[in-house]
Amino acid sequence: MEKPHKRLDAWKESVTLVTLVYELTRQFPRNEVFGLTSQLRRAVISIPGNVAEGAARQTRREFVQFLYIARGSLSEVDTYIEIARRLGYIEKGSIAMVEEKMVDVDKIITGLIKSLKSKN
Repeated sequence: MEKPHKRLDAWKESVTLVTLVYELTRQFPRNEVFGLTSQLRRAVISIPGNVAEGAARQTRREFVQFLYIARGSLSEVDTYIEIARRLGYIEKGSIAMVEEKMVDVDKIITGLIKSLKSKN
């Protein structure tokens, strides 16, 4: 049985973002494993998690709330990546794919929110 969230582009694209961020954080210093690496990974993994949990809720209103939380986590990811860049853990050029995927995920989640809200 396939769960409904697996059909959502918001979920699919955010899972792709998770894999990109995990690959990116492999190059972080080992002393950051319990710091920035952990924070970044937890924030990014919560995006598809919240999309999935919202899709499983009983009402559109609840779903929208979880999508807002996912968008908030996306902003966290953006912030942590900027901090990592400023600390010299990653170069601007090496995060282009991650930044593009973050824009895609943001657009998809925002569109889904608008769509769900317009159905009320």
